[in-house]
Amino acid sequence: MPTDNPHSQLTTTRLMVMAVMAGVTVANLYYNQPLLNLMAASFHQPHAALGWVTMLTQLGYAAGLLVFVPLGDFLERRRLISQLLLAATASLVLVAFAPTLWWLKAASFITGLVSVIPQVLLPMAADWADNQNRGRVVGMIMSGLLIGVLLARTFSGFIGGLWGWRIMFDVAALLMVVMLALTQWQIPRTRPTRDRQPLHAVLASLVPLMREEPELLRVALTGASFFAAFSAFWTTLTFRLAEAPYHYQSTTIGLFGLAGVAGALIAPIAGRRADRRDPRRLVTWAFLLAIMVFVMVGLLSGFLAVILAVVVLLDLATNSAQISNQSRIYALHPNARSRSNTIYMVSYFVGGAIGSGLGSAAYTLGRMPLVAGTAVLFLLLGMVVHRRSLAKYTRPDLTNPVE
Repeated sequence: MPTDNPHSQLTTTRLMVMAVMAGVTVANLYYNQPLLNLMAASFHQPHAALGWVTMLTQLGYAAGLLVFVPLGDFLERRRLISQLLLAATASLVLVAFAPTLWWLKAASFITGLVSVIPQVLLPMAADWADNQNRGRVVGMIMSGLLIGVLLARTFSGFIGGLWGWRIMFDVAALLMVVMLALTQWQIPRTRPTRDRQPLHAVLASLVPLMREEPELLRVALTGASFFAAFSAFWTTLTFRLAEAPYHYQSTTIGLFGLAGVAGALIAPIAGRRADRRDPRRLVTWAFLLAIMVFVMVGLLSGFLAVILAVVVLLDLATNSAQISNQSRIYALHPNARSRSNTIYMVSYFVGGAIGSGLGSAAYTLGRMPLVAGTAVLFLLLGMVVHRRSLAKYTRPDLTNPVE
């Protein structure tokens, strides 16, 4: 029988399983990044052409967030998660067997579209958590998600380097089947928080939600600026490490994801901080750290120690901002957490797609200095919006705007 989502539903085992599921499913978006050079060689295309694969995967994810995640407020979530996992399995097989670059692009878009499972899990966990522990719970699942993002690059670089990029996506499809089994084992059926509505009505409800909660839109734009800068770096890092003085292969490039795990481990700490203090202050410090990091990228990308430091610090800044931002949006409208998460994450991944696309173009035109300059511009635009947020809301009650 469906549950009424009492706090007792969130056991330690279930929370850990949800964290693992978040990491394994979000990894579908990032397997292609260390493999872009191999894909380019496979289809006899220049590196810049493969930047579109990353961009379309992220745009697909943004579209999936818009189409599927709001349904979490209106549908039984375990069934929704199971259907998305089945669709992800099929799309990953399509990627593995892509005979042309256009097929690869289309299949990558579909993979992004149906890999939104973590954003269904997060509002579910937020519903089950009490107010004193919501940031910690979100932080735990985000730790799993962020480690999945980072280890996806290491895993795919290793598998792709040994057996080819197509085998990597066959393995990813198999992992989706395992996640489906975990869903049936550990995720209970839940009662929707709202009466069922047609999809067009669900999507239409996003507009008044943004009008009622202007802070939600500000947080969403702030998150988009971070992920645009983050994606510009990670998409072009593959190209940079394949050139002088590095000349690294995919197996080595993938290992750089391991360095970012240190940044992902900050997520529970950031979540606990968001429970106790004003999370906007942590976002401010994250902005300043990220800008400093991109100055290093622009000036010193030829030094391995600098690249490693950049990977750790950029992930630290981005993850801290992400946890703080999501803690804020879940506090704004408890009965619309799935839809609030949709607005935030659609903006986030549209920003990421723009960052991937413009980052690839910037690398072609001016290598890493221009990539760094583009990323700093994204961050400065985000800081303008963030300053507006600081001016419009007062500490400590972020749920009551003082417009």
